[in-house]
Amino acid sequence: MKRFFHAALWAVMAFCLCTGQALAAYKQEYKLSIVPNTTSGWGMTATYFADLVREKTDGRINIKVYPGAQLTSGKQNSELMLVRRGAIDFALASPINWSPQIKELNLTNLPFFVANNPDRHKAVDAIESGKSGEMLKAAINKAGVVFIGWCEHGYRELTTSKGPITKPADMAGMKIRVCGSPIFNDTFTALGANPQAINWSETITGFQQGIVDGQENPTNGINVNLKLWTWHKYYTDWHYTFDPLFLTANDKVWKSFSKEDQKIIEECAKETEKYSKAIARVGLDDGTALKYLQSINKVPAVTDAYKMMEEHGMTVIKFTPEMVADFYKATQSVRDKWTGIIGEELVKAAEEDMKKAQ
Repeated sequence: MKRFFHAALWAVMAFCLCTGQALAAYKQEYKLSIVPNTTSGWGMTATYFADLVREKTDGRINIKVYPGAQLTSGKQNSELMLVRRGAIDFALASPINWSPQIKELNLTNLPFFVANNPDRHKAVDAIESGKSGEMLKAAINKAGVVFIGWCEHGYRELTTSKGPITKPADMAGMKIRVCGSPIFNDTFTALGANPQAINWSETITGFQQGIVDGQENPTNGINVNLKLWTWHKYYTDWHYTFDPLFLTANDKVWKSFSKEDQKIIEECAKETEKYSKAIARVGLDDGTALKYLQSINKVPAVTDAYKMMEEHGMTVIKFTPEMVADFYKATQSVRDKWTGIIGEELVKAAEEDMKKAQ
């Protein structure tokens, strides 16, 4: 009996020692980078993920969200490099900001590529869960960071001070603020517009001074959140490109977690994906998003973006499949050019994934 108690005591001491060493290897805080503010859909998703991980790991992994591109000093395109180096532990990132280094991530920025399908939400889900999604994950991992899971910012829609816009010819001469990615410049140039690569911090001043006539961003995440109706009276629901978001981690940080905690983080990422997609799609889909948010008691203040925009004086133009087809045809040269840059195999895989889902 005495030997038994001695053995049990040593076992408990060994367990405590190992546990203490494991906890000591964990940081007190892990930094998660995002570009917009925490009240945006993007920011709400990051906060949801951080809170969930903290809860599910009993506080062992404490993730703090840093909004407004703080960790990149406003240089959004440097985010990948900083995650890879370990200056940033986690990032909820957009393909737009990482595509200069990972060309494959321009896939969802191909104009009207995803929207030119009977069900645009099924189309993007098919990419993320299909062969093309696996190819995108592989490209991200190959860049030196760990892919954890997909999330969503939404389809990028157009708001303008001039309009309405119903056909490609309506875009002629329009000065549209775009992010600095070359594919966006090519797209708006092909439509006859005049793209303006302006930092978002300077964009509102550009609206006020008439330097630009419009901008493009996801509806729930940015356009409604930032009350774009203050400057623009026309909203064009054209779904021309899609913004997925992806959760990533620094490789060394990821390897520092126990296998059990890695599994917990991956499970949290799956739950976050459901929440993120619901936040991005609520009021824009068939009602599925709202039902899910109600089921988890996370219903946002605005659940009908179209109604909200119209109540604030915006004219809402919802594209029909025929209207999308006209813009798809007008931007064929852009897809041809960028298919070569992205990779024909990846583009073909995405087309096949989307076709299977319809």
